[in-house]
Amino acid sequence: MTGTGGQPTAVVAGTDEVLGPVPAYERLLTGVERRRADAFLTPALRADFVAAHVLVRLCAARLLDRPAGSLVLEQRCPGCGSGEHGRPGLAGLPQVYVSLSHTTGVVAAVAGHEPVGVDVERRTLPDSVRGAAGRVLSAAERAAMREHADPDAYFLRQWVRKECFVKLGRTTLGGLAALDLSGLPDESDVPSRHGDLYVLDHTDARRDAVAAVVSTARPRIGAAVPHTGPKHPAGPEHPAGPECPAGPEHPADLQRRST
Repeated sequence: MTGTGGQPTAVVAGTDEVLGPVPAYERLLTGVERRRADAFLTPALRADFVAAHVLVRLCAARLLDRPAGSLVLEQRCPGCGSGEHGRPGLAGLPQVYVSLSHTTGVVAAVAGHEPVGVDVERRTLPDSVRGAAGRVLSAAERAAMREHADPDAYFLRQWVRKECFVKLGRTTLGGLAALDLSGLPDESDVPSRHGDLYVLDHTDARRDAVAAVVSTARPRIGAAVPHTGPKHPAGPEHPAGPECPAGPEHPADLQRRST
């Protein structure tokens, strides 16, 4: 029996909310993940990376009703076969789907038994973001953005949705403008349908962030960080394939760090 009945359940949280209560959870990361974390230029960026990688394990642990310390995150590129990039997954558990994302001070993760993608971004965007609209939005979406009371908010909502589609393998970075989501509502607290997919929006005013979850199963967003497993887990030191940032580029600086 799973902890959530198998329903894809996402969590959006502050980095400190994930790492603060149980700092030892960082030990869950593989050696490869820790080396990647140590490559970040600032402690804050490192913490965001670590928190996202911890949170996705906690979500999966709740889904499976098992200790987080028993789960190993890995990646594999379907194109070249490299373990250095690609969609994240859990070693030995092909029936479980996971996704994660991190931005400044905020992280998101999801786990389910159906394909799923999650993305989170801060609501404060630089002026350069609007210049990416032509590469990201369809013609109908660009028209809707021009008429919207808050064009930046509209762009960001479509951006996080489309990142989820990329993570699901339903589109590519080069195909974002061909993906037309203009028929979806501006925002809804219940999942909307787009073809065979459910699209769930989330606005977190307290953390000044927006997120989206997209899945073939009806997803939900949990209310709290699922601290599942032992208080002091012994982190896995497996030589499993590393998880690394192969997610879409950020529209502002085109150097996206989420996976």
